[in-house]
Amino acid sequence: METQTNTGHPRRWAILAVLVVSLLVVVLDNTVLNVALKVLADPQHGLGASQSQLEWAINSYTLVFAGLLFTFGVLGDRLGRKKVLVAGLVLFALTSLVSAYAKDPGQLIAARAAMGLAGAAIMATTLPIITNVFDPKERAKAIGAWAGAVGIGVAVGPIVGGALLENFWWGSIFMINLPIIAIGLIFVLWIVPDSKNPQPGRIDFLGVLLSIVGLAALVYGIIDGGQSGFDTPSVWAWTALGVITLGVFVWWESRTQYPALDVSLFKIPRFAAAVSLVGISFFAAMGVFFFISFYMQLVRGYSPLQTGLLMLPFAAAQMIFAPLSAGMVKRFGGKLVSAVGISIVSVATLGYLLVGTDSPMWILLVMFFVFGTGMANIMPPATEAVMASVPREKAGVGSAVNNTVRQVGGALGVAVLGSVLSSVYRSNISDTVAQVPAGAPAPAKAAISESIAGAHAVAENLGGTPFAGFAPALIKAADNAFVSAVHAAAIGSALVGLVGLIVVLLWLPGKAKTAAPAAKAPAKPDEELSPELALEAVEIG
Repeated sequence: METQTNTGHPRRWAILAVLVVSLLVVVLDNTVLNVALKVLADPQHGLGASQSQLEWAINSYTLVFAGLLFTFGVLGDRLGRKKVLVAGLVLFALTSLVSAYAKDPGQLIAARAAMGLAGAAIMATTLPIITNVFDPKERAKAIGAWAGAVGIGVAVGPIVGGALLENFWWGSIFMINLPIIAIGLIFVLWIVPDSKNPQPGRIDFLGVLLSIVGLAALVYGIIDGGQSGFDTPSVWAWTALGVITLGVFVWWESRTQYPALDVSLFKIPRFAAAVSLVGISFFAAMGVFFFISFYMQLVRGYSPLQTGLLMLPFAAAQMIFAPLSAGMVKRFGGKLVSAVGISIVSVATLGYLLVGTDSPMWILLVMFFVFGTGMANIMPPATEAVMASVPREKAGVGSAVNNTVRQVGGALGVAVLGSVLSSVYRSNISDTVAQVPAGAPAPAKAAISESIAGAHAVAENLGGTPFAGFAPALIKAADNAFVSAVHAAAIGSALVGLVGLIVVLLWLPGKAKTAAPAAKAPAKPDEELSPELALEAVEIG
């Protein structure tokens, strides 16, 4: 029997291990920050960041990351993927260092935005390198191992972050990136080969600029609305600027030859439905994790490490059910599995209505597990729909669009649900603010109105003063106001999930009829279908 020659790189498995280490910083950075929100809001031990500033610390990274994924894919094709990967790793290390020693929230937000640029360079180049060094026969196995490692990184991120915060200062959550990057850089330079696309595209600079400006203005308007009220003229001005700019972006992208985002794919109903479902599901996931971290650490008093451990059921459900979901899609069809998945996510978010200031924690653990189960049953059918709805030559572009929408959905989830949280909290705490003793420190009222973290900080500072008797009542009122705000945000998230269910039922096709297998053309070494879509099936953040 004749054996086929393996066309893969001799060190392909070592290269895979190096790429896993390189991507680990991106995965950890997306998950570690969730457990650090309370510390960053603390004026004594952190930066005294307001809730809106914390939202921007998350979204500045996400928006830049999403806006530049296409651009760095093209740059890697043109300049060499290894060169762009190395540049991304070096920049990620520098921005991690700047983030760790930021003196105020503004510096942290700026450093995180630059970190998003570096993350996009890393993400956009690791996938094509894998396709280049592995023989098509081994590619699926390699991507499965890589995706599994990414899933493990998502699971351990909050635990690592919690352990660091309990033993070191808040900047340690960024400093942990440095040794990982150092190891990655050494081995990338040593064993990873460089590769280029012989027919690279062009960079759509105007499209990139319009997308980032439009998204940033829209998100700024939403976040500012939660803080200042949606009746403020500046809020509507920023929101309108964002919407108009994004409209110009779509118009430009539909006409330019080398678009930063191929909006023509959204004319395909199946593709548009699948990508919208992904965006909606990450809207719910990122928004929920933003406010639940405050709940566990401030309302319930758990440490960052305990908070990270309590999030494990979500990751466990992902690791259990994501591998099974692809088989469910084959058996029942993407439409049914997607509908069940988004329904489970919506029910899980509505479950937060059962959470009070002293609810048993098993309720939260069950909801985390259910939420993770729902998310695990969304990505595989969405991936299948993307693969089936776009021409094979556009598979890499289609999956990159899916990647971008996922990041944007997460950013909008933090912005919109965070604004709902702020608005309801501020309304509920207003009576307590009016009762603040006249002789209390001047900034107290503003801090209490700003966020639950501010209220707890004021209560702590009242200890040992003539106003110490007001502290217990303040904490109780702030906790109750925040829990009511969580309920409102949960309803908002569930309503968005309902929109996702309608999209699935209207536009995703049912189970395909069994047909005779068609002959497949040999996979090309640089084909990007398998890796990008395989990653989408497991990636959480």
